[in-house]
Amino acid sequence: MTYRIDCLQYANWSEKVFRQMRDGGVDAVHVTIAYHENFRETVLNIEKWNRWFEQYPDLIFHGEWAGDVAKARETGRTAIFFGFQNPSPIEDDIGLVEVLHKLGARFMQLSYNNQSLLATGCYEAEDPGITRMGKQVIKEMNRVGLVVDMSHSADRSTIEAADISERPIAITHANLHAWQPALRNKRDDVVRAVVENGGMMGFSLYPHHLKGKGDCTVQSFCEMVAQAAERFGTEHFGIGSDLCQDQPDSVVEWMRVGRWSKEIDYGEGSASNPGFPPMPDWFRDNRDFGNIEEGLHGVGFSDAEVAGLMGDNWHRFFDENFTPAHEAPDT
Repeated sequence: MTYRIDCLQYANWSEKVFRQMRDGGVDAVHVTIAYHENFRETVLNIEKWNRWFEQYPDLIFHGEWAGDVAKARETGRTAIFFGFQNPSPIEDDIGLVEVLHKLGARFMQLSYNNQSLLATGCYEAEDPGITRMGKQVIKEMNRVGLVVDMSHSADRSTIEAADISERPIAITHANLHAWQPALRNKRDDVVRAVVENGGMMGFSLYPHHLKGKGDCTVQSFCEMVAQAAERFGTEHFGIGSDLCQDQPDSVVEWMRVGRWSKEIDYGEGSASNPGFPPMPDWFRDNRDFGNIEEGLHGVGFSDAEVAGLMGDNWHRFFDENFTPAHEAPDT
């Protein structure tokens, strides 16, 4: 069966967005439920999602396992998988890794843009790599089935995480640095380290990561996907759109600044345009995934390859990496 999976969104969630997921035939979405939140604040965000699951049971439900993607397709709904863009929800307590997995978290970035207790973010001038705590947390994440995500991490930290981790890691939302040299986009040696260890990378539609930003064409984007597939193998890639639909600019400030600074960090934006940049006209919301699918066919991918890129590759990755490393036998 062919699935449609987006491995990163942070929209301003509403019934409208949930209905657009259904109109776009999106079977599963990995949603960000923490940027800089501590454990208690993350639990409050889970409570919000529980209310949405209760309010819109015909549209969405909480996804925990790969099998929930098939359940979503069979029931005409979208499975929602939780993830963090920062390790702040575990605070300084490795025991919270298992607790948060049991609450439904399936991805956790080891750093956002800054240095964390675990790894270095892509905006830091120096990257000393994975920390002592980071090595222990990776081991624990491997044990429980919480995927290591290095989307916002610096190069050395990402390569080390891929090598240290006993299970494949992910870059859920980024593009090739050679195509668009943004700080967040990944150089070939970084991508190679991830995929050679069985990992996955999701391609981002966030305009700051695109060549030409909001003016990027679907053909240019799909040609970049083709370049990556030719270098590293189609089976290691999917979509992680980084869709931030309907979010106010105050959310950009929270994403970039959190609590670490009293100054505005413009990140990949500019002082004259600190908010969300305009999306390309061929990808404005969840109803536009068909445009990507058509574009991938247009640059020469086969039906099977397009199916993999649109979701089947992520589904395989979910199946292999969301469960604990050593499940007890049924009794």
